[in-house]
Amino acid sequence: MTVGGGAAFALTHHPVPKLALIIAAPLAFAAGAAAAFGFEPANFWLLTVLGLAGLAALIDLVGSRWRAALIGWLWGVGHFAFGLTWIAKAFTYQAKMPAALGWAAVGTLSLYLALFVALATGAAAFVRAGPGRALVLAAAMMAGEALRGIVFTGFPWNPLGAAWLPAAGMAQLAGVIGAIGIGGLMVLAGAALWQMVAPGQRLVDRGLGLALAAVVAGSAMIGDGFNRETYYPDNFNVFVVQANIGEDERYGRDAENLNVYLALTRSALANRETVAATAEAAAPDAEAAPAVLPPTTSGAGVTPLPGGEGAATGPGGAAGFVPAAGARGAIVVWPEGAVQAPVENDPALRAALAAALGPNDLLMFGGTGLVRNGRGQVIAYANTLFVLDAKAKLRGRYDKAHLVPYGEYLPARPLMTSLGLSRLVPGDYDFAAGPGPRTLALPGFSPAGPQICYEIIFPGAVTEPGKRPAWIVAISNDAWFGASGPPQHLAQARLRAIEEGLPVVRATPTGISAILDANGRDVAVQPAGTQGVISFTLPPPLPPPFFARQGHWPPLWLGLALAGGGLLIARRRPPGKI
Repeated sequence: MTVGGGAAFALTHHPVPKLALIIAAPLAFAAGAAAAFGFEPANFWLLTVLGLAGLAALIDLVGSRWRAALIGWLWGVGHFAFGLTWIAKAFTYQAKMPAALGWAAVGTLSLYLALFVALATGAAAFVRAGPGRALVLAAAMMAGEALRGIVFTGFPWNPLGAAWLPAAGMAQLAGVIGAIGIGGLMVLAGAALWQMVAPGQRLVDRGLGLALAAVVAGSAMIGDGFNRETYYPDNFNVFVVQANIGEDERYGRDAENLNVYLALTRSALANRETVAATAEAAAPDAEAAPAVLPPTTSGAGVTPLPGGEGAATGPGGAAGFVPAAGARGAIVVWPEGAVQAPVENDPALRAALAAALGPNDLLMFGGTGLVRNGRGQVIAYANTLFVLDAKAKLRGRYDKAHLVPYGEYLPARPLMTSLGLSRLVPGDYDFAAGPGPRTLALPGFSPAGPQICYEIIFPGAVTEPGKRPAWIVAISNDAWFGASGPPQHLAQARLRAIEEGLPVVRATPTGISAILDANGRDVAVQPAGTQGVISFTLPPPLPPPFFARQGHWPPLWLGLALAGGGLLIARRRPPGKI
């Protein structure tokens, strides 16, 4: 049948016998689960392509639009259930939230997130099966991912585009069309693969499938041209401290934990003069080799925790050091929640932190910010990144804007409390949200764009409009994310680096801490579950990529082009074949 006497595109069901739902349903779940292994930590991106090919095939073979939507939903359930297993680990650290609820949360969240896949597959089924539907499916899945990042505050974790990260050429296209755009190309790759092998297919349609696959491959080749080499100018050094303090060790041990951060920081900064002298001796011709400060120690780039009499004994007794004359300033980055006590009301604590710094250094760390009203009264608390100088003066502050439901605030708190539920982290108060992305002016250093924890997963929302920073500092607490959460989180930081053309400095208490260049490549990495300090010259920013200049317009244009092309092909293609 056709709509409007053929004035619109055809809405026919193809003549191939329908695949029974009793068979298609488990296949859809399995295809979605397989697609999840294209992401970190497995990184088998071909499985994501094959899983999407399976989705495209099942949509065609089940026949009706409602069945196509159901197939999409089952595919999404399998995909998210296997990709978000780390969430269950978060429920093991709060006595008020039974650990068994963790797996229930994974299941419930998967059932919800799968609805966005169902919307996409149901919409694609309005177009006759064939190459046109492949294009429309890619566009619809892009729209579904965009909605997933918005509805109910959004949760765009593991966008399909993240599976392209091992394919450098395709990953770099995120700087043009964003993570959502390259996710659309991932769907197109899978759907095109199905079109090339679908039974009953006309030769011309198989050719169109091959052409679509060639477009994706050509896009990867084009994207490889955006993988620009970065040089390292005579810039300041960044020290990222990873204390390897687990979530179960975070509370009730404030002095001991602060000791670890202070001792690691002192040791790393004291070594920098030796490091700088070694670099100068290795490259005496400044014009022949850039002035690069290597990691603080040889080998893995880990500075071990000093022990014995030289170790700090507590916040009040933390000893500083005397750097060599003329030492260049550095920025030290500690992770989210590294300092538990409110530093704004504690001059002695600020002095203890500052004592670990050289005279030109800055410390950026996560702590608890006080939110005051116009009369100076504390009315709320915030998840905050502070900037402290060597004189114990706070030189900047950023309050997290995108808060985590059940982590940093409890939705419908009276109802949840009456049911005996609480936040996933200790505490009976909810954090207040900050105003949004900000660029912090850092005296003596390049301006930084701070992000706290999962704020980094939102594309196009990590820098302040009109005030582009020179780098992004992302502090997080991945200690409660299990084994797969931290590498997935880091992968999304890579996407933001590529989209914005900015280096990313990422600090976490247990890993993975990293310094990424503006292409999203590793400069220095501290592995998960290890203690140490990584240090390197801050990589330079690149000129703003197309996505950074245009925001979400490029993926929108791509989605419209895919949908329009798919509808045109479907309208012009005679019915009767799949």
